[in-house]
Amino acid sequence: MIVLRPAAAGLPCATMWLKPNRALSRRDLRRLIGGLAALALTTAVLGAWQGNVFAPLFALVESSAVAFALGVAWRAGDRSERITLDESSLEVQSLPGRRSARFQTYWVRVQLQSGQGRGRLLLTSHGRELEIGAFLGEEERAELSRKLMVLLTELNQQRRR
Repeated sequence: MIVLRPAAAGLPCATMWLKPNRALSRRDLRRLIGGLAALALTTAVLGAWQGNVFAPLFALVESSAVAFALGVAWRAGDRSERITLDESSLEVQSLPGRRSARFQTYWVRVQLQSGQGRGRLLLTSHGRELEIGAFLGEEERAELSRKLMVLLTELNQQRRR
């Protein structure tokens, strides 16, 4: 998901937030895990009633493993990137984390490379390159590439005037 906050009257910079798409909220995730655990435990109780005494233990272990795996996958959706453009620089900050990169707006180039299975969106300048939006879909990366090129072109034209 790409959220663009254009430059306002008093602020000379535009900000883009890149976030992965999420299908579930935290509440929905808890409901899903609860429903899956209830189904597994119900099936295990029926199995124990028919003589399989280890079924409830297996259901508890399996439900815990599934809940852990779904929680890890859901937390991976917390990552995001913030791209800030102003007259002199383009800054990319990865969240959560401390990775940050700054490029001069005049020299930075946006490259959309197609590769094996997925494309890459790269910012390059002075021998450095940075991949952005790795968690976005192909269409979103193409849209981000177009938006960045338009914003950089506008900033460079304003600078020339």
